[in-house]
Amino acid sequence: MKNETPDTKPWWQYGHVWLIIAGPAAVVVAGFVTLAIAIRTPDPVIAEDYYKRGLDINKTLAAEKDLQLAPAMESRNHVVTPKSEPAKP
Repeated sequence: MKNETPDTKPWWQYGHVWLIIAGPAAVVVAGFVTLAIAIRTPDPVIAEDYYKRGLDINKTLAAEKDLQLAPAMESRNHVVTPKSEPAKP
């Protein structure tokens, strides 16, 4: 009978351990990178009349859309409108 000794390498010499540690370590590094970006570039200040500006933009876009649809609406109405038949003598 042979005396078999178990594999007694230190934990850091196993590749699977580093694979398990790499995931949370990457998340921690990404968190610090995100924190650095947030500290370096502050959010821009919004204008006091942001709501009024948004309404004006929506009105402009709606007017442009109406202009774009005008030819289609004219042709649709022209097709639907019945032709008047000339009076027969």
